[in-house]
Formats: sequence, structure tokens, C-alpha cells
Amino acid sequence: MNIKLITNASKLLLLTLVVGLFAGCAATRPISDVALGAGGAYLGHELSNGDPLITAAGAAGGVIVSEGLHYAAKKQADKAYAAGYDKGKSDAVKQQYWLYVSLQRQRNQVGSVRLYPVQLPEQRIDGITFQPSTKLLRIEE
Repeated sequence: MNIKLITNASKLLLLTLVVGLFAGCAATRPISDVALGAGGAYLGHELSNGDPLITAAGAAGGVIVSEGLHYAAKKQADKAYAAGYDKGKSDAVKQQYWLYVSLQRQRNQVGSVRLYPVQLPEQRIDGITFQPSTKLLRIEE
């Protein structure tokens, strides 16, 4: 009896491991619930010598383990998605920054710059008198 129990428990453990590998697949969720529920029921039946209450509890335990595996896989996938999304935003900002730097470099590489003096006469704006002055007008070609 003891050897049979160890063999059955190891089979259930192997089944749990295989189902855990497929926990991320949405299509396998009902299959893993049924498989682990049946495995838990079988293990409960063997441990309790056929007690229906323990068999039902074993089935419920198997389904809970299956749902726990699916929850953990979904939580991990959501975490990876959020990390990838943040990385994408960061990369987009860096790309925009280097685009602006490139545009500034191109803008500052002017073939020739000429400065033309412009005479500004004395003028009165909003009650303030501005004295005549000379300003330089920059022309880039």
C-alpha cells in the first residue's frame, strides 16, 4: 500500500509539473483544472481509503492548485508586459531626445552667416522713449 501511495503521489507531482508548464496557455486552463482536480481526487481517495468527503476535498484542492498556477502565470505575464511597456516608453523618449540633438547639430552647421547692421530711429512705445540705436540682423545661408 505504501509503495502504491508513493507511486501515485509521484505521478500526481509529475502531472502538476507538466500542467504548470502549460499554465500560461489560456486554452489549457480547463484541461489543467480537470487534470489536477482528478489527480487530487484520486490521491484523496487513496489516502482516505475511499472516504467521499476526503475525495471531494482532494478534487477541490487539485482545482485550487491549478487555478493558483494560472494566477501566478498571469501575474508574471502582466509584470513582464508592464516592464516592456515602460522600456518602450523610455526608448521612445530617448529616440526623441537624440532626434532633437541631431536637428540642433544640423542647424548649427551653417554654410555662412552674415550680420547686417540695422539703424533703429528714436521711437516712443507705450509712453517709453527708446533712443536711436544700431542692431545686428543675423542672416544664415
